[in-house]
Amino acid sequence: MAADSMEIDDSLYSRQRYVLGDSAMQQMAQSSVFLSGLGGLGVEIAKNIVLAGVKTVTLHDTKQCETWDLGSNFFIRQEDVLSQRKRAEAVYPWVAELNPYVHVDKSYATLDDNTDLSFLRTYQCVILTEARLSLQKRVNTFCHSQQPPIRFIGCDVYGICVRVFCDFGEEFEVSDPTGEEPKEIFIQTITQDNPGVVTCMDNRTHGLETGQSVRFREVNGMEELNGTARQVSVLSPHSFAIGDTSHLQPYGHGGFFVLVKTPRTYCFETLERQLCDPQVLTPDFNKPEAPLQIHAAMMALDTFQEQHSRLPNIGCLQDAEVLLKLTEEVNARLSNKAPVNAELVRCLSRTARGALPPLAAAVGGLASQEALKALTGKFAPLQQWFYLDAIEVVRPLQSLSAEEFSPRGDRYDGLRACIGESMCLELHKLRVFMVGCGAIGCEMLKNFALLGVGLAKSSGEICITDPDLIEKSNLNRQFLFRPHHIQKPKSTTAAVATLEINPDLQVDAHLNKVCPATEGVYSDSFYTRLHLVVTALDNVEARRYVDSRSVSNQKALLDSGTMGTKGHTEIIVPNLTESYNSYRDPPEEEIPFCTLKSFPAVIEHTIQWARDKFESAFVHKPSIYNLFWQNHSSAEAVLQRMQARESLEGAFQVVRLLRRRPSQWEQCITLARLKFNKYFKRKAQQLLHSFPLDTRLKDGSLFWQSPKRPPSPIEFDLKDSLHFTFIVSTARLFAGIYNIPYSEKDLSEEAVNRILCDVKVPEYQPSEKPIETDEMVKKPDQMKMSLSSEEEREAITQLEEAIAANNVTPERLQMQPLQFEKDDDRNGHMDFVASASALRARMYSIEAADRLKTKRIAGKIIPAIATATAAVAGLVALELIKVVGSYGFESFKNCFFNLAIPVVVLTETAPVKRAHIRNNIYFTIWDRWTVCGHEDFTLSDFMNAVREKYGIEPIMVVHGVKMLYVPVMPGHSKRLKVTMHKLIKPSVERRYVDLTVSFAPEADGDEDLPGPPVRYYFSHNADGETP
Repeated sequence: MAADSMEIDDSLYSRQRYVLGDSAMQQMAQSSVFLSGLGGLGVEIAKNIVLAGVKTVTLHDTKQCETWDLGSNFFIRQEDVLSQRKRAEAVYPWVAELNPYVHVDKSYATLDDNTDLSFLRTYQCVILTEARLSLQKRVNTFCHSQQPPIRFIGCDVYGICVRVFCDFGEEFEVSDPTGEEPKEIFIQTITQDNPGVVTCMDNRTHGLETGQSVRFREVNGMEELNGTARQVSVLSPHSFAIGDTSHLQPYGHGGFFVLVKTPRTYCFETLERQLCDPQVLTPDFNKPEAPLQIHAAMMALDTFQEQHSRLPNIGCLQDAEVLLKLTEEVNARLSNKAPVNAELVRCLSRTARGALPPLAAAVGGLASQEALKALTGKFAPLQQWFYLDAIEVVRPLQSLSAEEFSPRGDRYDGLRACIGESMCLELHKLRVFMVGCGAIGCEMLKNFALLGVGLAKSSGEICITDPDLIEKSNLNRQFLFRPHHIQKPKSTTAAVATLEINPDLQVDAHLNKVCPATEGVYSDSFYTRLHLVVTALDNVEARRYVDSRSVSNQKALLDSGTMGTKGHTEIIVPNLTESYNSYRDPPEEEIPFCTLKSFPAVIEHTIQWARDKFESAFVHKPSIYNLFWQNHSSAEAVLQRMQARESLEGAFQVVRLLRRRPSQWEQCITLARLKFNKYFKRKAQQLLHSFPLDTRLKDGSLFWQSPKRPPSPIEFDLKDSLHFTFIVSTARLFAGIYNIPYSEKDLSEEAVNRILCDVKVPEYQPSEKPIETDEMVKKPDQMKMSLSSEEEREAITQLEEAIAANNVTPERLQMQPLQFEKDDDRNGHMDFVASASALRARMYSIEAADRLKTKRIAGKIIPAIATATAAVAGLVALELIKVVGSYGFESFKNCFFNLAIPVVVLTETAPVKRAHIRNNIYFTIWDRWTVCGHEDFTLSDFMNAVREKYGIEPIMVVHGVKMLYVPVMPGHSKRLKVTMHKLIKPSVERRYVDLTVSFAPEADGDEDLPGPPVRYYFSHNADGETP
């Protein structure tokens, strides 16, 4: 993003633009940040704000690189330690290369109680980490007193405890507190009353709060409301009052309302004032007093450092008692306080010198987002403290000897101080499978490297897989990648970058998808070697599949995901928790076929219509065309079969494509012009012919009323840039699928106009073909629709003519299907979708969307920002330690957060449910029964074996989609004597199959009772494995 011109580099920032918006992005590009302290937390913040795209960042640090730093700072290397380089010097080049648009400076100057702070006036935001409380107070007071105030953020991480403090001045205005896009909601009725009551159409929820304002548009009858904003008073989820409407015209029909976003001003107090009466965010409602308890403990730690010029010694009981006494003294002085938590204070004392890298990552993500808020006024700021502890990580380790936590002079000393040597060794031995190497994947690999997960010398391994190549838009979040990596595989590139952070890791990088087709690679024996699975995926179906494989193989799964500033983590542990597949989100609401085809109401409908047109014309039809000619040897053979009245699926559509196939650029322009006429003029004419404006329904109401919008035919005008863009982009796409060359000169307005002058556009002839209005009707499959005899004769004639004209050469029986690529502006794909959508919106009087919004909806782009990615990966990595330590159920935490609001909610994982079959026989999703057979083992033997082993006899057996035994099915009783080998027909290498069984209900008429899967082994010694 060039700060001078304020142009935003969409190829780099596209995903983040959808989170922050252009105004905030441009404000960031003019802002300077001073960041002091380059330990694990400082470097996390530096990474995130440089990726986001501020103007300048000054990295300040006075310390020298130590071996200890290798375990917390992912930009410090062994050679930096050996050459006694300063941390700022070591980190600077790595941070600077993260974003070419950000100017990065470094400073080693002393910053203490005697420093002249006037140099800070050149910055809009100051962030202090690793600074004594006295210095934080002094710098904060200076920043708060400036006009305008310099936004101040103080962050600290000591062992298991972290804090973030924000002070953005006494009047900090936020333009958009939530960042949520307001939705257009259609109106059912508005009463003419005092107060007037608005009811939403189709019982849709409005999502409003009393005191908010909405703006009305397109209301018929009560037209005085249009364009006005009214404050609402919520009556129900579907209705609200808007004040006196009794003097307005009676409501007729139609219209919609949109929430009006109103700026909000926040007032902040200084650190000095907030210390005694802190305003805190509560992340874990199971521990509501924790933030205030950590506040007191960390203030006591500040006092300890002032008195002793050091932190408490690792494992020193005397220091712990001193800190506990100090905490009690501090707590007594607080006006907002909770009872002192002695366990927390002792754990803080023991770990204060240590570092949990995932904790720094998690809080670094949150603190970075606060810095972006400070610079842009986008999203509600943190008021004013955020506290988090990881006591669940260390609580089970308190009985270990002090020796466990003592330093050994290596990169893991900081981690060891928190979790002990034995746990470090377990992490080294870990064998992890991570699916996905995108934004979360890169962050997870960084966490693995700092934790020492999967060391080669300990027989550990990190296996990663991702089939994708690196694109420029990835560089904004996927911090292991650089511009010279573009078009290289994500997994192998990430593996090399991870080894730079920690060369002792063993990383095995694959380029595979994880799906049923790759079960030969990611087989049960592959999963057997693993300790746990981590997903770093961006779609639900892939998650569901990986979850099913993890459950089947009894492996823990750590899942996470982000959407914009929102993030979630889910921890799935064998025999303790439910799995990802235990819950199903409601399916996404599909746009009805008739709405897309004829009655769009909102811009999302026109964008989806344009995207569908792209798919149909330039992907689906060429693919069907190619498949047809691959399956049929020649045009002559097809003609003979058609003449013999044979039914050939798709023949009519394929012959029509063959007849209309262009061979020159001019014909592509002609096709595009005819498409324009069909889409934007003839369609409207036909709709108005079938449903004139005064058409009424059976109940007497108007047909054309909200949400239905009557269309207006569009007259073609080459001077209209939208018309020109549609013609040229459509022609280019036709040229692409038909392999027709064209030059840059052919795309000029003059050249296109010359061709269009000769195009004969047929006159509109009204059709009596019915137009679908039923929202329940699905889109018909064109390939399977029956043809009339007239259409059959037409197809035969057209194919005869093509053969006679020698138009059935191998080249003409081949097309080039396109693949929609939203991020390449040179290919014309988005030009077509954006212009087609905008023209359709114009035809239906729908407010058009800009190209950015069109691209997001058409490309199904998930908004993303590095801050949220870093936070989820940190939270997941904390849980990984607990999984490795085989902690109890109550230790694990799932998390949902929205950094925009901000809200962070930590909850216990969902306990696994026990399903009752009968007679004290229960099972969970983690259970799997096993039966071992042999070559002559029959279905009857299998059912008897289940009864003998588990005390209940199955009445139905299913393998995949094949029913092996259902008593009511004809002939199935004979199968009881057939061998399992013959029924299942396994491949030679197949050792077992998983079967679904059901049991008889206790009462007649009830449904069959489900049971756990039964794994049937074809022999007792399948590869020596004894189940």
